[in-house]
Amino acid sequence: MTPSRSRTLWLRTEPLHAVIYFEEHCRGLGRAVGLKGFWMGYFAGRTAPMGRVGPGVAAAALGVFAPAMVERALPSAWEYVSPDRVVEERARHTARALRHLVPDVERLAAVVNGPLAAAVADAPPLARPLFAANRALADRADPVEQLWQLATCVREFRGDAHVAVLADHGLDAREALALAAVTGRVDAGGIRQARGWTEEEWAAAVDRLRGRGLIDGSGRVTDRGLTEREQVEDDTDRLSGHLLRPLPRTTTDALLTALLPAARSVLDSGILPFPNPIGLPHTAG
Repeated sequence: MTPSRSRTLWLRTEPLHAVIYFEEHCRGLGRAVGLKGFWMGYFAGRTAPMGRVGPGVAAAALGVFAPAMVERALPSAWEYVSPDRVVEERARHTARALRHLVPDVERLAAVVNGPLAAAVADAPPLARPLFAANRALADRADPVEQLWQLATCVREFRGDAHVAVLADHGLDAREALALAAVTGRVDAGGIRQARGWTEEEWAAAVDRLRGRGLIDGSGRVTDRGLTEREQVEDDTDRLSGHLLRPLPRTTTDALLTALLPAARSVLDSGILPFPNPIGLPHTAG
């Protein structure tokens, strides 16, 4: 099935955003600003645009992490570094990564920053906390920093929509991850540990999915489960599609075409594992 333009936009911007999690120097951002380890840096980096948030707000906004995992990083991260410092350092680190990984990234920024900025400026921030916080940072002097920030706005707009869809489908964080794992989008063991859930918590989520008829007695996804998971993606596409409303169809198509080589450069660089915790496939659509 041909992906929607909304999903294609994610497939072609998420690799640019994802350098912050997987590129070597970006992975060291937390330690570079005085934080303790990758995960404290991760949570500080994701939530810094919202200010000095605590674990409750962060866990609710991020949607899929175990509260105990978030609590180990926040609010203690703000004792070591300010959110403003994290915002500036993540922009600098990611621009460096993109300049290394994407040939002629300066030319790409000159082509795509305009339409991306127009889409981001027009998009509705209501009930989209991570997107709204990141949109306030989108006007950057360095064009490659701006490219990364705009790609981040796209991913957080879709991410906020996805969390809302999961809630609307009655799936909590563990159930959403377990359903994604059993349908092959992510590795079950890897995603459980990467999101901080215990084996007991994961097993309880699987039991609840089994009770809803989404997983069978042997732990395989049912037809109903497959339908439910695809509906989650379709609903996410629909809500994320609001981002492209201000762009003419020809502009959208030109934007997606321009982004494709850059996305492929990152995907082919070897920095991302496949499968990976964000469910990004080894294709840019």
